[in-house]
Order: sequence, then structure tokens, then C-alpha cells
Amino acid sequence: MTPFDWSRVLLNDMPLLFLGEVAVRAAAGYAIVFLFLKASGRRGIRQLSVFELVVILTLGSAAGDVVLYEDTPIVHVVMGVATILLLYRATTYAMQRSRRFNDWVEGHPVTLIRDGLYELASLDKLNITDDEFFMELRQQGVEHLGQVRLAILEVDGNISLFFYEPEATRPGLSVLPPEYRKTHECAPFDHLYACSRCGWVQALSAGDQATCQRCRNTRWSAALNTRRNH
Repeated sequence: MTPFDWSRVLLNDMPLLFLGEVAVRAAAGYAIVFLFLKASGRRGIRQLSVFELVVILTLGSAAGDVVLYEDTPIVHVVMGVATILLLYRATTYAMQRSRRFNDWVEGHPVTLIRDGLYELASLDKLNITDDEFFMELRQQGVEHLGQVRLAILEVDGNISLFFYEPEATRPGLSVLPPEYRKTHECAPFDHLYACSRCGWVQALSAGDQATCQRCRNTRWSAALNTRRNH
């Protein structure tokens, strides 16, 4: 093989007319995927659950081959997609019949924040960093955890937030970027401080060093008490 052989890179010794066949195959693949989504009963994509993502990736692989490979007959792809549709229907039927199977396939909602504090057991099981989670909260208008009564991670990856009324807002851990959320092992001034790991709030005097009674963390950040604007 000759590196950078542009005739191979661009057409791979195929006749120029094969580009027209590629266009027809691409249109066929597009139609197959579209008809699959219509037949599956989906109204949209939005955030995908793990199960739906597996279906879409498998479908894309099956439909993609017919676009690029001249030795892949369209009928074979139709059979593959039909099989995927049958498996999809069978799986969704089983999920409707069995709550346990549904939870195994889709997972179940997970409580992340309760009463302005992290649910540590939930967070420890999730593969998500503080920065990623804080970004999600900021995008929904959260400045600190004391504004949040309940946060639930849904099975599609979205986070549902339920807020305190403004007058019921409590001091909480800031979710602002690190440059606005300095952490300390020794309190620099008298203030309410929030544990940087779980959000527990307590008053510290200047020079105090404390261990969080909830999670045994030793780093603290000045708590915020700003009310959320509707």
C-alpha cells in the first residue's frame, strides 16, 4: 500500500458513478432509520437512557454499513433493522410487565440533594465530579445548595430540581466555579461555613479548624444565603 495515495483515499479504485450509488444508499439508510423511529413509537430523542442509546448506536451501525460498503445489500440491512425493532418491542414489553426488569434496564431516579445537603451515598455511586454537577446546577439557576429542597437524577440523565420558597432559603454550599468558592482548613474570618464535600453548615470563628460532623471532611467554604430569583 502506498501512503497518501489520493486515488485510493478519495475513491479507492471505485468508478466515479459509484458516488451516485452512495447517495442512493445514504437516502435508503436515512429512510430506514426514520421508519424505525416512527415504528418504535418515539416522539423525539432529547436525552437518551442507556437502553435507548444502545438501540440507536446499534441502529446507526446497521444503517451506516449500507451507505459506505458496496458489498452490503440493502435487504440485509432492512432485515437487521427489523430484528432490532422486534428486540426493542420485546424489551419494552418486558419492562412494562416487570418493574424489576425495568429498573435493571433503565435504572431508577436517584436523590442527589435533600434539604440543601448532598446525599453522600448517592454521589459516591455516581461517576460524576463536583465540577460537572455544579455546572448542571448553575445552568438551572442555582447559586448554592441552600436554595435546593430536593434534586433528583432522572434515568435519562436530566436533573430535576425542587426549590425552597425564597423566604425559606437557608445558608448553603456555593456551586460557583472554584475562583468564587475558596475552600479553607482554617477559617479566615467569623462566618457561616459549608462543608466542601457534603454541604453541612456551621458557624466558625476566625482561626478555627473543624471536622464536619456529617462526613468528617476538614475543608470549608464560606456559606451563601442569597435568595433565588424566580
